[in-house]
Amino acid sequence: MQDSAPWDKVFPPDEQVSHRKLQFHNRYGIRVVGDLYQPKALAAGQTLPGLVLAGPFGAVKEQSSGLYAQTLAARGFVTLAFDSSFTGESGGEVRNVASPDIHSEDFSAAVDCLGLLPQVDRERIGAMAICGLSGMALTAASSDARIKAVATASMYDMSRSISRGYRDSYTPAQRHAIVDVLSRQRWIDAAHGSPALGLHEIPFDAQGQMIQSERLLPETLPADVHPVLAAFFDYYRTPRGFHPRSINSTTAWTATTPLAFFAFPMAAQVAMISPRPVLLIAGANAHSRYYSEDLYQQAEQPKQLLIVPDAGHVDLYDRRDKIPFDQIAAFFKTHLA
Repeated sequence: MQDSAPWDKVFPPDEQVSHRKLQFHNRYGIRVVGDLYQPKALAAGQTLPGLVLAGPFGAVKEQSSGLYAQTLAARGFVTLAFDSSFTGESGGEVRNVASPDIHSEDFSAAVDCLGLLPQVDRERIGAMAICGLSGMALTAASSDARIKAVATASMYDMSRSISRGYRDSYTPAQRHAIVDVLSRQRWIDAAHGSPALGLHEIPFDAQGQMIQSERLLPETLPADVHPVLAAFFDYYRTPRGFHPRSINSTTAWTATTPLAFFAFPMAAQVAMISPRPVLLIAGANAHSRYYSEDLYQQAEQPKQLLIVPDAGHVDLYDRRDKIPFDQIAAFFKTHLA
């Protein structure tokens, strides 16, 4: 553990909270980098419950997960927001590649790290994820009993979204077309000796052709922009949430990243989390709301679905007036007691 570099987050520091940089390794030997937050009022010898946090998919710890981590640290937790393997400051030789397995493992590796800190009660550790890393947090919790409670905000099931499209809209022919094109892309990447970039959720145009791009978000918005794209742009591409290490802010995932998500269903064993509790938070107006609602039906008790009135998907990234921090803190304090 070492003092962090000058503040590089997209949110202001909280004077009640201390902040340090941590490095640890997952079971694949990849170096993972995180930011540790804890109350400055923490007394010598005192232990607190711990939380590991990450997300959204393609974001970095200096964005939403860091805001959640700092805010919850001010409420009495030791929190660790981390960059997934292959992204941000974390290691991994190939950059900007997503692995549902390794990204899930990163949550357990963060629990390894947090549980070795003297100020953390290792029997009182929970996990939280925002947006597309929510499925990884749930997957980790289904096979890691040390995670005593798990919460998600603006959940996306990346396996479902990538392999089936928004609201499962891909036809069987479209799913096969994506797999065929990306399978052949592997030969192109192998010939070039480096991976191409591409969209992880591949849309089709009006003529049924796949749309490809080497950027997730455009430099500027078109006049007829879809409101969901506009909301993501407003966070990742403007001073509100832009960060140079964020894939969503600057570039794209490797083009063949979707293949692993066709083969790996996220949270398939979510019932295994029970009797540990699950809290699913979604905005009432979020285009992604159905992911939380469907997961709620799959999960066993104890479980809670919290719908935030007058909130969209991206609102729960950083809108402090909409993020239900009181309920999140109460959930973890109750179930990590």
